[in-house]
Amino acid sequence: MASEKLVIRGRGAIAGIAEGVAVVCPDSIAGNSGALGDVDGVIYEKGNINYGVSIKNKILVVPCAKGSNGFSAHFKGAYIAGVRPAGWISTKVDARLGVALASMNIPAVVDFMDVDPIEVIRTGDWVKINGDTGEVKIYRKG
Repeated sequence: MASEKLVIRGRGAIAGIAEGVAVVCPDSIAGNSGALGDVDGVIYEKGNINYGVSIKNKILVVPCAKGSNGFSAHFKGAYIAGVRPAGWISTKVDARLGVALASMNIPAVVDFMDVDPIEVIRTGDWVKINGDTGEVKIYRKG
């Protein structure tokens, strides 16, 4: 099978290059202890389409932060436990998401203007992000 490659661009938020399998959460992940296991990096949020999926070494794709200010603390907990995502893609960045990204210091691309990464990237796609240039390469089997 041939592989299809798409390229989209946003704003590089945290420098570096990361690649891995995408986990797309169209409704984000709530920032509370019932939503993300800080120790195992598994999504436990009821109703999340990726319930039971680990974010460890994945490219996490979310539209924005969700929930309380604890959002960043739970992702920092995942980072400390060694179960953090490899990289992060977000349509919009706010203070909660910005703190999460800065505290994990993982490559991130945010603020897409001409395209919504939630609509383009599919869970299971191989994604390579460049937090320096804002380029996101999406590889899917054709």
